Amino acid sequence: MNEDQLVNALKRNAVERHETDELRRAQSAAMRDMVREAHQAGLGPTRIAQEAELSRQAVYEILGQRPS
Repeated sequence: MNEDQLVNALKRNAVERHETDELRRAQSAAMRDMVREAHQAGLGPTRIAQEAELSRQAVYEILGQRPS
């Protein structure tokens, strides 16, 4: 690649990385909301963790609880 191609590739990658970061933040917020909703509907932290592919600790943190 020449210099212009490299610069363009770097710029494209920076944009894609920014878009990916934004999507990850949005998906994380949606997951937190879903964890809370599932818990309010009666699902236990262990089941939520299994189904959401999260650690139990992550679920407890989202719920603001300590493991029992």
